[in-house]
Amino acid sequence: MRGAAAGRDGGGGGLWVQVRVFSLWFPMSYQQEDFFKEYIKMMANIIVLNLIICISLAFWIVSMTANTYYGTLRPISPWRWLFSVLVPLVIATQGLKKKSLDHSGALGGLVVGFILTVANYSFFTSLFVFFVTSSKLTKWKKDIKKQIDSEYKEGGQRNWVQVFCNGGVPTELAVLYMIENGPGEIPIDFSKQYTASWMCLSLLGALACSAGDTWASEIGSVMSKSKPRLITTWEKVPVGTNGAVSFVGLLSSLLGGMAVGIAYFITQLIFVTDLEISAPQWPIIVFGAAAGLLGSIVDSYLGATMQYSGFDQNIGMVVSYQTKNSKHISGKPILDNNTVNLFSSIIIALVLPSMSWFFWPRR
Repeated sequence: MRGAAAGRDGGGGGLWVQVRVFSLWFPMSYQQEDFFKEYIKMMANIIVLNLIICISLAFWIVSMTANTYYGTLRPISPWRWLFSVLVPLVIATQGLKKKSLDHSGALGGLVVGFILTVANYSFFTSLFVFFVTSSKLTKWKKDIKKQIDSEYKEGGQRNWVQVFCNGGVPTELAVLYMIENGPGEIPIDFSKQYTASWMCLSLLGALACSAGDTWASEIGSVMSKSKPRLITTWEKVPVGTNGAVSFVGLLSSLLGGMAVGIAYFITQLIFVTDLEISAPQWPIIVFGAAAGLLGSIVDSYLGATMQYSGFDQNIGMVVSYQTKNSKHISGKPILDNNTVNLFSSIIIALVLPSMSWFFWPRR
């Protein structure tokens, strides 16, 4: 957990270098350079969008072929395919306009959003709740966060690395789910569909973990009345220290995971047709909340031990890298915020299904 989610690196530097190199060969005015830069962005977006449409069509053709020859997997309906392309496209575009994502993050979000949506609408709504709430909370009380987070960026501006560190595990699980079960919604029932249920809860755990950590960071850093404590030593540390926890932050992480679980549960009620003969689905909310809380604790422990935190006297803030004027607080410079998020989601994705299988009520 971090006082205000760190590592929101913006993009665009590589593109600017390319434009400058091109201008050495073909001299241009500043207005022409700006126009050329925007033109490159537009063409890159068009190319990537066409690639995503081609890939999505390939998914549809493969599913239809598999259903025709094997008859065991449900094919992707044209409406599901259309929904899976258009809705993530609209969300990614809005995220780009509101600076919740940079260009690379928007393109990465399109890939993650398409795969999760085409696999299972419950996956989509869980991802949607995570993205929307995290983006809103990042902008909430931004003036305060600018004073305590040395790496804060307007709107969040998450790039492709952050998108895949939070969405990579769910994306892989969604692909495995389609291979195992085909696209579509199923009730979570270990007695009837053990493997598919395991994958669904694993994916839920990964998203709830990411939501819980983000809620804890964004709410705890500005709402807690007392200094946070380092999770390994329980000593009071400055706000923004990696691995620092507070009661408000931990409570927020539980609520963040619960929000993802509620989204998944409501979608199950709407789209799953055989709930009356399946195991109860309400534990989804409980285990979503548990994944949010546990994910925040795991993230905090990794942050306290494997992320460097130091207090820079010049800027009066906690930094996650060593400087001449920084005083060490905790951790070693082994991982950054993105890899900590990735490892946390992997751990929770492995642990949550096992916990759920043991406690899940049977019908």
